[in-house]
Amino acid sequence: MKARFLFVFVVFALLVAAAQCGAPATPEVVEKIVTVEVEKVVEVEKIVTVEVEKIVEVEKVVEVEVVVTKEVEVEVEVEAKGPITIGYAAPSLVGGQIDIQEGLVRQAAAKGWQAITTNANGDPQQQNDDIDYFIALGVDAIVTVPQDSAGICAAAEKAKDAGIPFFTIDRSPMGCQIDMTILSDNRLAGQQSGQAMVDLLTEKYGEPKGKVLEITGDLGQNVGILRRDGFHDILDEYPDIEVITKPGDWDAALGVQIVEDVLNANPDLDGIYMHSDAVYVEGTMAVLERFDALVQRGEEGHIFLTAVDGSPSGIRAIRDGWQDESSNQPVPDFGRQAVEWVERVVVGGETIEAGEVVLEGALWSPANIIVNEDGTPELFLSTTPVTEENTEDPGLWANQTLG
Repeated sequence: MKARFLFVFVVFALLVAAAQCGAPATPEVVEKIVTVEVEKVVEVEKIVTVEVEKIVEVEKVVEVEVVVTKEVEVEVEVEAKGPITIGYAAPSLVGGQIDIQEGLVRQAAAKGWQAITTNANGDPQQQNDDIDYFIALGVDAIVTVPQDSAGICAAAEKAKDAGIPFFTIDRSPMGCQIDMTILSDNRLAGQQSGQAMVDLLTEKYGEPKGKVLEITGDLGQNVGILRRDGFHDILDEYPDIEVITKPGDWDAALGVQIVEDVLNANPDLDGIYMHSDAVYVEGTMAVLERFDALVQRGEEGHIFLTAVDGSPSGIRAIRDGWQDESSNQPVPDFGRQAVEWVERVVVGGETIEAGEVVLEGALWSPANIIVNEDGTPELFLSTTPVTEENTEDPGLWANQTLG
């Protein structure tokens, strides 16, 4: 302020001197000069204010960098999961069920996993109790072949509540959603055996006609229903073929009684379709022999035998000339595929979606995943018709068991 006053005073003195020398007075110019000097002082104050603001902004940037460092430390703390444990609840251990369990146990062991197994011996309640046991153990996944397709849902719901993935093999639950079912395309198998029966009758009579016995599985399970429906998809197109349907419930002794009763009432029987040659073919052949009706393929009086399974017993009967056709199930692959899909869900976190599944060299490939009405993805492995022409195919279930 003193500098400004001195400056103004000097200017004023010069003006007075000029006036005395005869120069004209210019008060307006003096006012403008004074105003300019005042504005310059204000500008200096603004510069100081800007510099202070810059210092504050630099301090904020440093605070953000500290937060980023903390996030990186959290991401490093990850623990690896140990080996997987599968609980496998077998419905029983007869026929193909032995091969299913063996395939699963071997595939799990190949991955360094543990498989804990139980056997319900045909008791649906015992099977549900076995699954309760697995839940209590805290296994990573549960796999089973349902003894009762509807009754298994109570156990499946408990597993779901416990957060344990639930898979079935060979048979789908009826009335509840699970993670996946791996099974043969049983309707396709029924269609294949049905078409074989129609072709055989047509060859015999010159047209599709005759009388056929159908021995079913358990029609309380979807596998029995599908094998029945597939067969009738074909046979129902031919009104001159009479089909006598009897429920066998996967019971070999009951199957024997059915063949005896039907042969007694129908000595003109042309053919027998079995929902499972693993269960029924040996007993059926024994009854035919007692009735003097066990005749080689191609000879007069031969009763046509078609079936689903392609079991060791069925393939042996085809080789020996007694049975005509069997729709092969890839039974040894059931357990193997179950383990592979458990890995994809439990370890890989994969969501199973509908679509085609291809495995190079597999007899069942391509397969298809279809989501059923309960919301369960079902992997349908293709079946293969077996006749005397291809009994030596190494991909057949029987040949993997018999060698």
